[in-house]
Amino acid sequence: MTHPNRLYELLLDYCSSDVVVDNLMIGLVWTLCRSRQGSVGLAMSPGIATRTLPWSGTLTGKAITDLAAWIVEWEPYKATVAMAAINTCINSRPLPESVLVEHHPEQANLAVFEHFLPKLYNKNVVVIGHYPGIERYQDRMRLNVLERQTTAGDLPDAACEFLLPNADWVFLTASSIPNKTFPRLAELAGNAKTVLMGPTVPWLPQLHEFGIDFLAGVEVTDAEALYHTAAQGGGVRIFNNGIRYRIAELTPANSMNWLKQQIADCVGEKVRLSAEMENWYAVGNTSRFPKYHLLEQVNTRLSRLDSSYKPLWDNYPVQRNSVN
Repeated sequence: MTHPNRLYELLLDYCSSDVVVDNLMIGLVWTLCRSRQGSVGLAMSPGIATRTLPWSGTLTGKAITDLAAWIVEWEPYKATVAMAAINTCINSRPLPESVLVEHHPEQANLAVFEHFLPKLYNKNVVVIGHYPGIERYQDRMRLNVLERQTTAGDLPDAACEFLLPNADWVFLTASSIPNKTFPRLAELAGNAKTVLMGPTVPWLPQLHEFGIDFLAGVEVTDAEALYHTAAQGGGVRIFNNGIRYRIAELTPANSMNWLKQQIADCVGEKVRLSAEMENWYAVGNTSRFPKYHLLEQVNTRLSRLDSSYKPLWDNYPVQRNSVN
C-alpha cells in the first residue's frame, strides 16, 4: 500500500515556484485561488460557518508555497485554501491527454456520470459525495450515495467500510483529499473501478499509485466568469460558467506518457534555475542564490517523478511501445 503521506508530498512538489497569490476567494460552495500569472485553482469550500478565521485579508500577495503548505493541516479552511493554491500551480501546466465531456446545460454537473453510464447499468455503484440530481440514476444501477452531511436517501460516510470493498464502480469526490479521507477511501475501493472527480481534482499522474483509474477534473475556460459565479454563491452553475469536465484514464501507457512529459518539463526548470544560479555567482555575488530553495524543490520533484516512472517501466514492458 502506498503511504498516505506520499500524496500530500506529491501535491506540494507541484508548488515549486515563486508564484504569488493575486486573489483568494472563499465562496459559499467553491474556494478559488488565482495567481498573478493568471492561473486559477478550485477546491470545494468546507460548508461550515465560521467568523473566526485569523488570517482573513492577509493572503493576497503571499507566496503560493506558503498557502500550499497548509494541505497537511486538519483545520478545514486552511486545508481547502491549500488545495485551491496547489491546483493553481498544477493548472498552470499542460493538461494530460484527456477527453472533453459533452454535457447538457441543465445537467452539466452530472456530465461525468452520463459519460460512464453505459458501463454502470446494473452495477454496484458507490458515490462519495452528494451530487445534485444524482438520484435520477437510482433505477439504472445499484446506487449508494455516501455523504458527511446527509440529505434524504444518503448514507453516512461511515458506511464506506461496508460498501466500498464490494463496489464495482466508485466515484470519489476530490474534496476527500483536503479533508484527509482520501487515503482510506482509495484503499477500500481497491477492487473497484475508481473515478476521482470534481473541480477539486488535481491533475496528478501519480494518482494511479493510489488505485485511481480515471481522473474526472475540470478545465478552466473562462476565469472571470468562473470567479464571479463562485463569488456569488454558485454551486453547480460553475459548470456552465467557466469550467468544463475532462476525463483522463490512468492506464500504464497513459501514465507513462504523462510522467515522461512532466519529467522533461521538470528537467527544463532545473536547467533554467541552475543557469540562473551560475550567473548569480559569476557576477561576483557571494550570498546564497535567492532561488536556491526552488532548485531544491525541483530536484525533489524530479526524484519523485522518476520514482513513479520506473515501476511502470519495469512492470509494464508491453506498454513501452505506447510511450512516445
